[in-house]
Amino acid sequence: MIVRRTALFFLGLLAVVLVAFLVGGGATARIYLRLAYGIGLLLVFSWIWTSRALRQVEVNRYVRGLRYQVGQTFEERFEIRNRGRLRIIWLEVRDLSPLPGKNFSRVLSEIGSGEERFFVTRTVLRRRGAFPLGPTMLISGDPFGFFAVRREYPALKTLLVLPYMTEINAFPAPLGRLPGGRALRRRSAEVTPYAAGVREYLPGDPLNRIHWRSTARHERLMVKEFEQDPYADVWLFLDAYISAHISQEDTISLRGQPFWIWMQRLETVLPPSTFEYAVAATASVARYYLRHGRAVGLACASQTLSVLPAERGERQLDKLLEVLAFVQPNGHLPILGLVQTQANFLVRGTTVVVITAANDWDVALTVEELLRRDLNPVLIVVDRASFGGHGDVAPLRERIQALGVPIFVLRKNDDLRAALESPVQGVKTLRLWN
Repeated sequence: MIVRRTALFFLGLLAVVLVAFLVGGGATARIYLRLAYGIGLLLVFSWIWTSRALRQVEVNRYVRGLRYQVGQTFEERFEIRNRGRLRIIWLEVRDLSPLPGKNFSRVLSEIGSGEERFFVTRTVLRRRGAFPLGPTMLISGDPFGFFAVRREYPALKTLLVLPYMTEINAFPAPLGRLPGGRALRRRSAEVTPYAAGVREYLPGDPLNRIHWRSTARHERLMVKEFEQDPYADVWLFLDAYISAHISQEDTISLRGQPFWIWMQRLETVLPPSTFEYAVAATASVARYYLRHGRAVGLACASQTLSVLPAERGERQLDKLLEVLAFVQPNGHLPILGLVQTQANFLVRGTTVVVITAANDWDVALTVEELLRRDLNPVLIVVDRASFGGHGDVAPLRERIQALGVPIFVLRKNDDLRAALESPVQGVKTLRLWN
């Protein structure tokens, strides 16, 4: 129970009246006594009203989905139902969710017995991660504003905000070179154009892999086996070294603005951070390769080393996005160290896309290391200078161009799709899918 200043004032007034009653006498004393009774009954009535105000009030939060991407608008419907007999004169609803831009306060009035009210909130998502939808706090009180009571409802759902992605139509294609000059003889759990034979059915095998002719011949269920595609895999190396990235204060504020002008004011959905641009580029390139049937893997040395083996399909994209939703630029392993620790596990001819915001010579050494191991590097550099950082990307760009490696440069407020489809000129060995 919260005692407000108005209640304290009336309590003080009651004390003054009681003192006047004890000091005075006759008719005046009777007036003070009646006044004391009136103030006391008013305070008691208000206290009882407040104590029962939220006993039978329900709050429900409904959403269409719990997986969104940065840049999308998240809608949530709040429903308040009064199941008690007491009329709620006023009710404040506070959303205490840690989702940026989501916490708010809304005041409802005159909710009768058995009635319900609802309202819809909209939030433009601008940060990756998992955010609980709650807790929700309800505050109500008596009609006179003497007392107030709070009730907190815990969060029952969690919103997962995935990285921002853009649809790109052209990017350097894997060369598809066979390692060692011969086809791979490695079994694959996925369907590929390369059938290796049949084996007996095991629990969990998809029914669409049953080979019916072999099943009829052996009189038991037989399924097809496949070999890995001889095309080399694609690996994405995301630099999460703490010294490689910088960020600026996000000054875009949509609080209090009408919904229909949100997208007009939102010049870019990405926060002014080099790491956010790098993550968005990683997600976009991953989707591009996966939709072209390539097997894509991910390596990132954040607070912990995250390595996602190369696989194909939409399920792999979901895994990649979930990993990218939580990585932060707080790692202690530079991109050169990450490549040196993971390159030993890559077969010759693998396409390696390096995404970094560093502009020192370690990046050039990283590319040379990949070339020495007979891998096919592609470099995406986020220009730190456009975010207010130090260093010039031009010397690095010239060095990478001299090596004949495709290089893409992202700058603050750039169109991500256009930047990823337009490599820096001067690379003679560039080959694009379109």
